[in-house]
Amino acid sequence: MTDSPGAPSTRRTWLYAGVATVAGLAGAGGAWWRQHPEGSAPTGERLDAAFWAQRFERPEGGEIVFAELRGKPLLLNFWATWCPPCVEEMPMINAFYREVAANGWQVVGLAIDQPSAVRKFLGRTPVGYPIGLAGLAGTDMVKQMGNAAGGLPFTVVVDAAGGVMARKMGKLDAADLQAWRRA
Repeated sequence: MTDSPGAPSTRRTWLYAGVATVAGLAGAGGAWWRQHPEGSAPTGERLDAAFWAQRFERPEGGEIVFAELRGKPLLLNFWATWCPPCVEEMPMINAFYREVAANGWQVVGLAIDQPSAVRKFLGRTPVGYPIGLAGLAGTDMVKQMGNAAGGLPFTVVVDAAGGVMARKMGKLDAADLQAWRRA
């Protein structure tokens, strides 16, 4: 089968139509994903007593006692100094903390890193919210909280009743924080 000169190839037309369709579906899927981010709906899962029994040393001394965090909304962010997206989102998380702390929200960062690296980093880039030193045990905790890959950054939002409201693997954006604040 040959095409006449100047007329588009039937095969080429179908190829362009197929590429356009795939691109359109990808665009629609991306738009849907932005409106319904992973973990944006409550999961119905409640954190158990083992979660609330955990304690983590703080870089400046003292400790974070999860039992003391119970009963208020909590944003729990797992991060590391060697993780560029983790470091990039910290100022936004800090601003969120300053905005919502008076409304009963709690924000905690758990560093999956060497204590000396965390202390050095926070000396240069302080944040107002508490940071706990989770070390390598934090990797297991991340997996237990629904992040099977163990990737960072990873954020879990817990409601005042101890229910998991949201999980997000990857860098947060302002829309995530706004949605969680309204929920």
